[in-house]
Amino acid sequence: MQKGSFTPETPRYAADQVVARINSLSKRFNALAWPVIFIQHDGSREGGFFPETEAWEILDSLDRKASDLLVSKQANDMFYKTDLREILDRKDIKTIYVTGCATDYCVEASVQSALVKDYQVVVVADGHTTADRTHISARQAIDHYNEIWADLSPTEGHVRVVPSAEILEKLGVDLVE
Repeated sequence: MQKGSFTPETPRYAADQVVARINSLSKRFNALAWPVIFIQHDGSREGGFFPETEAWEILDSLDRKASDLLVSKQANDMFYKTDLREILDRKDIKTIYVTGCATDYCVEASVQSALVKDYQVVVVADGHTTADRTHISARQAIDHYNEIWADLSPTEGHVRVVPSAEILEKLGVDLVE
């Protein structure tokens, strides 16, 4: 959810709505004293998303708290050569909620990686976005991956795909805030 992925040249499907859903979830997680972790891509090796540039920055529209954590990554997979697993282990976190951009790259790689690391994964069905591709619309890609993830063979962990409203309802949030 970095500025370089949300430009007029790189429009993302329902971006404003996805940001609003992520903000609602973050607010509730913070209220429960659950960690909120932002993953930030350093694309230096690929020639983009250089640290400390505007493209690299997290979207201004995302509500970030001082207590929120930040993990830098250099590959699609949020676990690959990062300290994310150590952070989760230190906090004894077994269930992770996944949102973000891009459904078909970073989100996909991270969901699969979390599953084989035996995490309980909750993909926020309407909390991830992507761009139209040459052969598939963004909406179709989102629907496709939500269906794939919901049907993955479980490890010791499993993947559930759940709409944000259902998650918030289960966490005790009045949806008419």
